[in-house]
Amino acid sequence: MAESKTPKWRQLADELAEEIRNGDRLPGSLLPQIRELVETTGWAYDTVRNAYRALEDEGLIVSRKGQGTYVADILGKIHRDATSRYSKVARESAGSRGAFDTEIRNLGMTPKSVSKVYRAQPPEKVAEILGVSRRGKSTAVRERTMFADQTVVQIATSYFPGDVAFDTALEQEDTGPGGSISRLAEAGFVQASMTEQLEVRQPEKAEAAALGIPADRPVVEITHIGRTDEGRAVEVCIHVVPANLWSFSFTWSVDQPN
Repeated sequence: MAESKTPKWRQLADELAEEIRNGDRLPGSLLPQIRELVETTGWAYDTVRNAYRALEDEGLIVSRKGQGTYVADILGKIHRDATSRYSKVARESAGSRGAFDTEIRNLGMTPKSVSKVYRAQPPEKVAEILGVSRRGKSTAVRERTMFADQTVVQIATSYFPGDVAFDTALEQEDTGPGGSISRLAEAGFVQASMTEQLEVRQPEKAEAAALGIPADRPVVEITHIGRTDEGRAVEVCIHVVPANLWSFSFTWSVDQPN
């Protein structure tokens, strides 16, 4: 019989993927360490390592620094539909604190955010977009670590101009149903247009630590800019997500010829 042309690491990855999808390895369960699997199966170290890396790229397993490798709680990827996620219905569904909460609840999982709220001097690019001074604490900042069940799936930092956000609900840890976008709307700063810029890059050391991912695991940085009808930017949010855990879609209308 001719030897399979499929690389050995791919063969092993397919075997493990089938076990996960069949329920033989349950979500959240601990996988053997690479060296342990080498000893029990006879596969080469690089073969096992590459198989684990492929499964992590496919969103089936997650590595948690200092803890080990686990079957992902989410089998597949979290889908971020930028076309509909910011609607009032999506943001406030079932008391959600924003679009992220709704996305995670729709997967049958529990969302959680750990927030730090403070005033700070914004980064240069944020100050330029918001039209605020880089001197002094000119912005209110909401820094969040965001979970789906026990897995950190996103870190996000929002910046708001001081004259919009200081001494308002935006400086509370819990901004209430609909999150910061709903609170801005109530204050007369409806985000009438939004821009999102995506960049795939390597994580900074602090980002990798916060997300619990290897330093060489790519992340997607999403820069969200919310503007009023008058064109004023009232929020800049920098989202950083592991590339292997998320997928994205955008839908828009195109002018049709007469």
